Amino acid sequence: MVNDTLRVRVANITREAEDILTYELVAEDGGTLPPFEAGAHLEVRVPGPGDFVRSYSLCNDPDETHRYVIAVQRDGNGRGGSRAMHERVRVGDVLEVGAPNNNFPLLFARSYVLVAGGIGITPMLAMARMLERTGANYTLHYCARTPERTAFRELLSSAPFKDRVRFYFDGGDPSKGLDVKTLLATRGPGARLYCCGPAGLMKAVRDAATYHKWPWEKVHFESFTAEGTSAATGKEETDFEVTIRSTGQVLRVPAGQSVLNVLRRNGVRVTSDCEAGSCGTCVTRVCEGQPDHRDTFFQQEPAGDQRMLVCVSRARSKRLVLDL
Repeated sequence: MVNDTLRVRVANITREAEDILTYELVAEDGGTLPPFEAGAHLEVRVPGPGDFVRSYSLCNDPDETHRYVIAVQRDGNGRGGSRAMHERVRVGDVLEVGAPNNNFPLLFARSYVLVAGGIGITPMLAMARMLERTGANYTLHYCARTPERTAFRELLSSAPFKDRVRFYFDGGDPSKGLDVKTLLATRGPGARLYCCGPAGLMKAVRDAATYHKWPWEKVHFESFTAEGTSAATGKEETDFEVTIRSTGQVLRVPAGQSVLNVLRRNGVRVTSDCEAGSCGTCVTRVCEGQPDHRDTFFQQEPAGDQRMLVCVSRARSKRLVLDL
């Protein structure tokens, strides 16, 4: 973990929706926890074989100091971290987590448009709690496949949120869900747009915001996957090559595939955790070539051309030589 490690006890586990559990975490010693801001996440070391470290957005009110609440969606096609949380973690267990970190801060605005898809509701819920408490003007548009797969549906259908929240159920057909182009056709004075969800939703939101000429400094995305990061950046992907310095092996990285996954398929091991460009675990030295940085980890500290996160970043040059 890149942050200071905290030990927290699982005080409660709640089934929020189909395949989604929330975990209430309190300090092992019963004291207060480090504060966090809306949009922040925790890095959680998942117990058991595999040594998984996963990032989960905090969804409780940032005003609370006695607990952290995260929601985990079980992904049967994932690398095992979410399955391990669902299958191994029980009430009373003690977990190691990093101190809260925020790559998706809620900045001041006269009004807010929040767009969430699926488990992307988690940072948005913390934002909605804060905006509600401070009397801010906001609307939350929440897209899901079915009501049964909609986390926090009962909470968000009740006061004080119910007049601010709109639900959209597409049954797996995005054309039947939220019409983001219509939604973003009008921008209120001083409005900010926040979006978190699957890659398809974020691409649709980016395209609509571009079409309607939203100022990019007022548009903010959070992604949980490499595909989502690419959709949020809106950068066109092209093929390029990576050369492994130690062996001279040359590998082609096609559009739509990450450097990390290409390395894995060819037997080159690189340690990774979040695989969404936020934790910095897979940072790799670049010997030659110019990387195209698409991460959030290096936002505060420019990476230059000497290193990159191979989980999400790509290449501006035709070839990269990696120190592997």
